[in-house]
Amino acid sequence: MAKQTASKKEMGFEESLWDAANKLRGSVESSEYKHIVLSLIFLKFISDKFETQRQTLIDEGMGDYVDMVEFYAKDNVFYLAEESRWTFIQQHAKQDDIAIKIDTALHTVEKNNASLKGALPDNYFSRLGLDVSKLSALIDTINNIDTIANQCHMTEEDLVGRVYEYFLGKFAASEGKGGGEFYTPKSVVSLIAEMIEPYKGKIYDPCCGSGGMFVQSLKFIDSHNGNKKDISIYGQEYTSTTHKLAKMNLAVRGISGNLGDVAGDSFFRDQHPDLKADFIMANPPFNQKQWRADNELVDDPRWTGYEVPPTGNANYAWIMHMISKLSENGTAGFVLANGSMSSNTGGEGAIRQKIIENDLVDCMIALPGQLFYTTQIPVCLWFLTKNKSGTNKEQHLRNRQGETLFIDAREMGTMISRVHKELTAEDIAKIADTYHAWRSETSEPHQLDSASSTSQSSPYKDISGYCKSATLDEIKANDYVLTPGRYVGAAELEDDGIPFEVKMTELSQTLYQQMEQAEALDNAIRENLAMLGYGPSSKASGN
Repeated sequence: MAKQTASKKEMGFEESLWDAANKLRGSVESSEYKHIVLSLIFLKFISDKFETQRQTLIDEGMGDYVDMVEFYAKDNVFYLAEESRWTFIQQHAKQDDIAIKIDTALHTVEKNNASLKGALPDNYFSRLGLDVSKLSALIDTINNIDTIANQCHMTEEDLVGRVYEYFLGKFAASEGKGGGEFYTPKSVVSLIAEMIEPYKGKIYDPCCGSGGMFVQSLKFIDSHNGNKKDISIYGQEYTSTTHKLAKMNLAVRGISGNLGDVAGDSFFRDQHPDLKADFIMANPPFNQKQWRADNELVDDPRWTGYEVPPTGNANYAWIMHMISKLSENGTAGFVLANGSMSSNTGGEGAIRQKIIENDLVDCMIALPGQLFYTTQIPVCLWFLTKNKSGTNKEQHLRNRQGETLFIDAREMGTMISRVHKELTAEDIAKIADTYHAWRSETSEPHQLDSASSTSQSSPYKDISGYCKSATLDEIKANDYVLTPGRYVGAAELEDDGIPFEVKMTELSQTLYQQMEQAEALDNAIRENLAMLGYGPSSKASGN
């Protein structure tokens, strides 16, 4: 019973914090307010870590070193000058210049910690002109994180990470289409991570938003008893404010990553030109238009061996950019609009045909609609790999050359609101288990830790309406279209055990009854019309 009570607290604290913070938003736009709230959460968290480290130094008789940056940096703790500490902000929360003090605090934190360069909002609080009483109340609300952490028996790092993630999702929902620029639904990210199993090596996201793919990769490693030190993170984000969100998102979880020195376009200002990644996870902008001019990037080496991607849609530019970044055994999992599976516009069909003929497509998944805040249309997941031969024995995969797995998951998911759906943990497990069973060299999918894995042990088999392992010849016969529905077919109807003769008799009797009812209704309507003077022999009056 105690466990259930704790669980209820853990389920509700994010929402209660969100409600309290959102009530204080006033007239500030959600797109602006998220930077205020998330910056304060970040400042509170790093301040608490600093104070803990400072006290540890004092307790160990090293009080003379409490103001030396290196004694904090060695344990991945940010050094904070007095005016940057949460206690200082709290003490001055009711003063008229509190917005200036917060801006100064964030600026000083960034100046004193090189790894946070470009990560924090610059003069944000002063510029927005927030009501002092609302800002003060918001500071008090965020200060409650301490109390909640103790009640839920969680580390503050875990709690702040969950709050940060929850707030990102809520801000994305409130911003609608604009929210998609920094947030990918958690269930979609979880599915990609469970599919490609990013347990060791370099992880890359060329359009990383607020860093959700990286966070989920670390969660995957934790849940499978892996070692976080076995991975390194590389990312890039075009929008400056979102780039800052990503840096803060990683920092509150103690994750170090290379997100580039500045925000930048991955096509024109690649921050990792020489990178070869073992895992790529991404949610590029859907059907991005006019991403280059007609005369730009025409001879780019990323398109070598393919047609130049059209200017009117960046889908295949993203695909080829990611292919160019894969290591010799690398795997990529990414989201694209459904049109990418069948489009022939601007040479896209020829590019897709070449990708298929190069045997890079490992798996295609059709997802249900309503998963995204940005669009209600259904989307798909692509999974590409550089090596289907099974020669990489560390992965325990079979030779899948000339084969591609198609999964139709359009009927999966559960509505969580009137307009939004999410994949359940069971949905994610079913899809990932299907893929792992298909590509595994034995009936046992590759596992990081067999004791903690829930993967199925039964061998893969095609299931009508759900999954199909197709050959290159079958894909060629379908004009190189990668839509799963073309391959999996219709689901088999379950036999209810009722003989045909019995079923036909019952259906016939039901039909006769309905026909009699229809005749009685027709007669009643005729009688009513006749009473009103509109019987079959009456004529409508005219002028």
